[in-house]
Amino acid sequence: MENYNTSNIDNVLLLKGDDIINLFKNREQDILDLVKLTYKIHGRGDSTLPHSSFLRFPDKNKERIIALPAYLGGEINTAGIKWIASFPGNLARGMERASAILIINSTETGRPQAIMEGSVISAKRTAASAALAAHFLRDQQSLVTVGLIGCGLINFETVRFLLKVRPEIETLFLYDVSLEKSDQFKRKCQQLSQNRELVILDNPDDVLKHSSVIALATTASQPHIVDISACQSDSIILHTSLRDLSPEIILSVDNIVDDIDHVCRAQTSIHLAEQKTGNRDFIRCPLSDILNGVAAPRQNNSQIAVFSPFGLGVLDLALGQLAYQLADETNLGTRLTSFFPVSWLQRENE
Repeated sequence: MENYNTSNIDNVLLLKGDDIINLFKNREQDILDLVKLTYKIHGRGDSTLPHSSFLRFPDKNKERIIALPAYLGGEINTAGIKWIASFPGNLARGMERASAILIINSTETGRPQAIMEGSVISAKRTAASAALAAHFLRDQQSLVTVGLIGCGLINFETVRFLLKVRPEIETLFLYDVSLEKSDQFKRKCQQLSQNRELVILDNPDDVLKHSSVIALATTASQPHIVDISACQSDSIILHTSLRDLSPEIILSVDNIVDDIDHVCRAQTSIHLAEQKTGNRDFIRCPLSDILNGVAAPRQNNSQIAVFSPFGLGVLDLALGQLAYQLADETNLGTRLTSFFPVSWLQRENE
């Protein structure tokens, strides 16, 4: 149920990015459980999820700002919106690619309860979603080798959550077009665990060949992988960046998504495959069907499975609600008191 405090009815909680990091420290299992619950609630239809709105710029191909409004019911019961910018050129400026703001609204009054930095939440919900998919799609099979193509924040967080759900992981194979980024990534991963082997490879095909689970988190705007024959026959591809795989590959694999209607948009690889075939029959099911016991984890263990998550605003809201509640319990963050104006009936000499 929504955390509704009448004593704070005119206040808005402001949470900075470092606040979110502190609140979520060592809470990987809580986040995984919450992401799983959110998918299950969404799969039962107890949510409202309008299509994301993309703001693009006429002189820029990769840069965009996206609005994700949503409502999530069930045990969480929250509403709000994420406004997230993706500017890959920021990396050359020494800045993070993504920046975001998340607003949490009361479902009783509609008033905003919290305004918080959203990129930390966005990265963690994305990574937890990918790790959860890998865990359930792998089912009873052990997971010893993981490959990561794209050595940025999203795949770093994916490693964090994969190690939580699959502690038996022994080796991580890394690839990025920038060797410098691969080296940085390796050093950061060593902070997460000293007990795993970290191997930098100079060819993405070698990552496909050696890994049971492959996480793709690149800035690609169109397909650049056209052959996955190097993959193990039962491997799982976490297609987090959505536009890496050719439509021909998509049509040859067992496809699982987060939301069928949402992922068939914005020229994702899934969308391109839909355009090519004129239907969506190649998508087996959303992940929520597996979590709710409606669908089996795998169609068969001799076919490559691909998880393509569009990124649902309900996940951001769920984690935002968690951050709001934890901040309230620990008195963290800044209260913007008297945020709302007095009633127009009480205003004088306006």
